[in-house]
Amino acid sequence: AATAPRIPPTRLALHHFDVSYSLQLKDLWPSVRAGLLCEQKYGALLNNFSPVDHVAQELELQNATDFVSEAPKKAQRSQRGAAAEEAGRGESRSQEGSGEGRTVMQAETMTQAEMSPPLRASISSNIKCYTFPRGDITRFRPARPDTLGLLDYYLMDAASLLPVLALNVQPDDFVLDLCAAPGGKTLALLQTGVCGHLAANDVSISRTKRLYQILHSYVPKEIRETVSVTSCDGRDWEQLEGGTFHKVLVDVPCTTDRHSVMEDDNNIFHRRRTKERQMLPMLQLQLLMAGILATKPGGEVVYSTCSLSPLQNEYVIE
Repeated sequence: AATAPRIPPTRLALHHFDVSYSLQLKDLWPSVRAGLLCEQKYGALLNNFSPVDHVAQELELQNATDFVSEAPKKAQRSQRGAAAEEAGRGESRSQEGSGEGRTVMQAETMTQAEMSPPLRASISSNIKCYTFPRGDITRFRPARPDTLGLLDYYLMDAASLLPVLALNVQPDDFVLDLCAAPGGKTLALLQTGVCGHLAANDVSISRTKRLYQILHSYVPKEIRETVSVTSCDGRDWEQLEGGTFHKVLVDVPCTTDRHSVMEDDNNIFHRRRTKERQMLPMLQLQLLMAGILATKPGGEVVYSTCSLSPLQNEYVIE
């Protein structure tokens, strides 16, 4: 009997996304789909444990910008624009009153926008990640070692920094990265320079080895020795160190949408991994609950995925 043709997992993933995300995102899906299928653009996370001033200058000469420091500026410009637009609407509605009065109203509105608190910029001065402008597909050169052998930057998806920024680490915070491997977010947390203690855990021993390699390549020995690296099932963390941490990052295993449509290797849409994929939301919920239980009263948990799926995001939180 003839066997059914084997469909690559990348095609299965794209078909799944076409069906589900087209309903979720509607008219936005074609552009999001194109983005998923495009070559990945990286950001260069500067390594503060290596001399970086000349590296930043080199990247800026190539027209790359630090998106972390630019974000509050863009937010402020957006607020000013919205304030000016609101003032313009108020002016058009007002048919009476002096020009001076309208100018004062507009100035007051602009002042309020300028005084609005910036987007969690408390650690922005420490974390620097350079990206090329939209549409610029320039590739970063490979990272280079300094005189001590530490690499000058780490290439990662710039969006992966957002959970670290959202965690808003404060001086002397005890921080847990519950699903840490391969290590980009752990490295970013160390770049803040303010962690009182950092625990990095991942259930996969092979992926934890990759985490060790990254720490060895980017972090001085005296700092590496302050990081606790474990290979435990994150769902059981409460039994190890419950109620211990000020900040917990729960970056859970997910369908990793871009990888799923681009790479057949280790693809969760492979038919033999169907059950594993279907159980992801339950695993994610269990990991999130473990992260919450690992947090001190009044602490904060950030939950993140690399997926657009509501089942893996909003529904897990709710």
